This record gives sequence, C-alpha cells and structure tokens, in this order.
Amino acid sequence: MITASAMVAAVGTGAAFAKGRDFAAWLGLVPKQISTGDRTILGGLSKRGNRYLRTLFVSGAQALLQRPQSWGGHGFGRWLQAAGPRLHRNVLTAALANKLARIAWGVLYRGCGYDAEYATRTA
Repeated sequence: MITASAMVAAVGTGAAFAKGRDFAAWLGLVPKQISTGDRTILGGLSKRGNRYLRTLFVSGAQALLQRPQSWGGHGFGRWLQAAGPRLHRNVLTAALANKLARIAWGVLYRGCGYDAEYATRTA
C-alpha cells in the first residue's frame, strides 16, 4: 500500500514514461554503464530519481528474497529460482527491485490488476 501510494504520488498515471525500462531508469534501478571502444562495463546502481520510491522497491525485493518458499506463487518465481544461485544477493536484490518497478509501472499505466499467471499462459 505504501509503495503504491508513493508511486502514484510521484508519477501519477505513469504516462510520462514510454515503457517500464524508462521508469526503472528514472528511479535509478539500472546499472551505470562505462563504455570504451567495443567493451561495456556495468557498474553499480545509478541512484538517480526518487530516493524514497527506490528505497521502497529495494526493501520490497529484500523482503521477498527472505522468503524463498513463496517464490513459486509469483509470475517471476522461476526467474528467481534460476538467478538465485548464480547472482550475489545484492545484485539479485537490485535486479528484483528493477523487475518489481517495471511490473508496478505496467499495472499503473494499463490500469489493470497484476496477473501472476500471465507469463506462464503466454509462453
């Protein structure tokens, strides 16, 4: 509830962003890129945008990661189970916060509820 109300207060209907990736970048939930020649190095989170909203998404991701038994009930549960063993916990938290922000933007922008089974039906 707190994250949803903060998001509506910060972005309204979400129409200012063309896609969820733009919203996540505005929040600062994407890595900094350092490019030289043909090589791109991904750094830490850029930490731009709304600090309070970014903190709420990161806290939500941390809370979800503490309960691996509940991962299967979410549409991205299989992604978490695959990424969990190969990523550092902090990197996984940032990636999950990014994913949650994109999902939240999609729900807000389209004005529909979240459907956890959508990914499995379309695959």
